[in-house]
Amino acid sequence: MGTGKDEIVGRARADLAKRLGVSEDEIEEEAVEEADFPDMALGAPVKDEMSGQMITSGWRIRLKAGKGKGYEYRANQNQLRLYNYKGSNHKV
Repeated sequence: MGTGKDEIVGRARADLAKRLGVSEDEIEEEAVEEADFPDMALGAPVKDEMSGQMITSGWRIRLKAGKGKGYEYRANQNQLRLYNYKGSNHKV
């Protein structure tokens, strides 16, 4: 994949809009910050996934839809994951 931060944030916004059934214009960026995650799954493994146990740098992306609760995505240049959405992690 090898994409940049802006493209990854755009993909996260599009994914959240689709999941919530709203327009991308309704998705607000609360914060995008650099972060180190505990493993190659960015601390957000999906069910039964195994990942390398090494510190992985990336971004923590916090998005919000209207006055609703916030949502957290975790990403690096090679992957994007939705963290703890309805009790589960998701690869995007």
